[in-house]
Amino acid sequence: MAARRSTNARAQQARVQQERSRLHTARQTLHADGIRRRVRDNTVAVVAGTLIVVGAVVSQVVHAEATAPAPKPSPSSTPTLAPEAPLTPQPTATETPAG
Repeated sequence: MAARRSTNARAQQARVQQERSRLHTARQTLHADGIRRRVRDNTVAVVAGTLIVVGAVVSQVVHAEATAPAPKPSPSSTPTLAPEAPLTPQPTATETPAG
């Protein structure tokens, strides 16, 4: 009977070890898959972001080229005016300063 128990114990220990190994491999696979997924997602995000920025720049350039520029004012001759007299009267020599 003792031999039988030891055989069962060894078999059970082997099954437990096998289950641990299986779980460990499953965790490693899950971890590796997660890393690959994050790398793929980051790559897709960078490519999409780059395309959006390039599309916005191209759109602005095309819009600037397609719209007519504002008309430039033509130079016109403006009459030159004589210098104006000062707005405030200048004190004369006969007046005394206030104070």
